[in-house]
Amino acid sequence: MAAEQVLIGGKWRDAEYNETFQAENPATKQALPEQYPISTWSDIDQALTAAAGAFQEMRQMAVEKLELFLNRFAELLDEHKQAICERANTESGLPVSPRLLDVEMPRTINQLRLAAAAAVDGSWRAATIDTKAGIRSYFAGIGPVAVFGPNNFPLAFSGASGGDFAAAIAAGNPVIVKANPAQPGTTRELVKLAHQAANETGLPPSAVQLIYHMANEDGLKFVADPRLGAVGFTGSKVAGLKLKEAADRVGKPIYLEMSSVNPVVILPGALAERGEALVGEFQSSCLMAAGQFCTNPGLIILLDDDQSAKFIETAKTGFANAPSGTLLTKGVEAGLTKNLKVLIDAGADVEASGSGDGSSQGYSCPNTLLSTTAEKFLANSEAFQTEAFGNSSLIVKAKNLAEVCEVIDSLEGNLTGTIYSDTSGSDDPAYDQVAHHLRPKVGRLINDKMPTGVAVSAAMNHGGPFPATGHPGFTAVGIPASIPRFAALQSFDNVRASRLPRELQNENPTGKTWRFVDGAWTQDSIG
Repeated sequence: MAAEQVLIGGKWRDAEYNETFQAENPATKQALPEQYPISTWSDIDQALTAAAGAFQEMRQMAVEKLELFLNRFAELLDEHKQAICERANTESGLPVSPRLLDVEMPRTINQLRLAAAAAVDGSWRAATIDTKAGIRSYFAGIGPVAVFGPNNFPLAFSGASGGDFAAAIAAGNPVIVKANPAQPGTTRELVKLAHQAANETGLPPSAVQLIYHMANEDGLKFVADPRLGAVGFTGSKVAGLKLKEAADRVGKPIYLEMSSVNPVVILPGALAERGEALVGEFQSSCLMAAGQFCTNPGLIILLDDDQSAKFIETAKTGFANAPSGTLLTKGVEAGLTKNLKVLIDAGADVEASGSGDGSSQGYSCPNTLLSTTAEKFLANSEAFQTEAFGNSSLIVKAKNLAEVCEVIDSLEGNLTGTIYSDTSGSDDPAYDQVAHHLRPKVGRLINDKMPTGVAVSAAMNHGGPFPATGHPGFTAVGIPASIPRFAALQSFDNVRASRLPRELQNENPTGKTWRFVDGAWTQDSIG
């Protein structure tokens, strides 16, 4: 069987490859029929050259074309959503409805439309004008962007349609899509529609390209190539750090989302007030989609008292009786099993390990609830922070509030941190103390809800201190805040007005674009 074609230089063509791979249906553990090429460096080299040429065109292109492309791509996704979601279901095991069709696809479409609006508005560029000094600056596209998508969000985080893709295009950059090996067919169908949208709206033929897979050494060479402007990556810490090392060696910007246990502190008043409801919230959040969210509540911190004991007992029953769910890949199953063993070997006790309906026919792991004491956690905090990605969580029992804060202080960076408190105010002093310690450890501080929801909001921060991400100052979700990752700050000193980019000329380009003029934000033109 011939291997599927790659999209390079604006054309679907046979890849240069020596090996192929197949995706699997994780619900059946059966290989899917298509063969996908593992491209040699020749394919990558050609894609980089084509992307560099596309960037030169896009630098001089009206931003309205970016808007048209992103909106047209969104329209095409909406038109083909059923077929795409069915394909994504086959490669991920995630249900077509409600997950893919009713939640993730609308989110993906919305992201693209928000990026379209931001591209033409231009406020994200932070145009800054000093009329006295004659200096003007703004953010502009950085160059071709490589986007590596994850396996747990085949649409909303895909390298071909997700937040990194939308932000890179909105900044005026071509994108080289590196498919996740678990979902090559889904990625191919998304790229087909992106390519169609590019052709219809006048983007350069190489504005969107697709490579399915490459050897590890070629991946490291790829992210360090001088023709590439930046890299966006969502995936494992192991792979992310290898790519980061290669990119850092040559000063290449790389934005990574990698690892997070998302600590949740439940204060005594909250447990006394609504403990049973909190168990339900925790179980639902932790086991939804078999726990395969980067914001899964993987670490619960409680004071060791009678209310906490009741919480744990109820959660044990819930975990034991709930369906285990299908894991995304054989690798996720192996990684979860391995990392649960790391936690148990470190001294965690198994509170629950089972599923009420038996094991899934596909890749799966029993719902697992572990516990340990704060004393044990602090003695081996590195091991106890091992991310067991999937349907599992670790409860840490502390003797007092000071010990809770010690546990928090020992944590690495995380995407989120949650604090539950009561509504009467009895937890308020404890909340202030815990929040003071937790705030520097997380990108998003949450009150009284589990962390799994990540809204596409301009105020969202889906980022955090290392190793949650590679840089604490940027977000992977939320437009326009996510766009400047793929931009460079450009300054113009004593440049004639007619030679300035539209955002830096005296007249406001849209009448609504926010610019920082002589020390004040304004939408006014310069008189």
